Amino acid sequence: MELKTEDYCVWYDTATQTLTCQGTLRLADLEEYTPIWQLLNEVISQKPNLLTLDLRRLKYLNSSGFNVLSRFVLKVRQEATMQLLVQASKQIAWQEKSLKNLQRVMPSLQFEIE
Repeated sequence: MELKTEDYCVWYDTATQTLTCQGTLRLADLEEYTPIWQLLNEVISQKPNLLTLDLRRLKYLNSSGFNVLSRFVLKVRQEATMQLLVQASKQIAWQEKSLKNLQRVMPSLQFEIE
């Protein structure tokens, strides 16, 4: 599963159970995020035991995108058998502060920053 544009790429590797987002996500509103939301829901429907969300190459995420990401984390939390690991980069200033807040939505979320 993959979505690719000039600005961003979002894909899921079933072998490693890793969902990767890279590039710049600054779509205008939630409606424009619909294809990404559909991909995220498809990943959840596969019910991986440990889902890794690799955001280390996601340079920018606007508020609409963060809303989609938060809704995704809420939906993962509802799946009792799924664990979520979020990988972030210290090299991208907004990630540590903003992504750490996802643990408020899902306290069991594991957070790695490198």
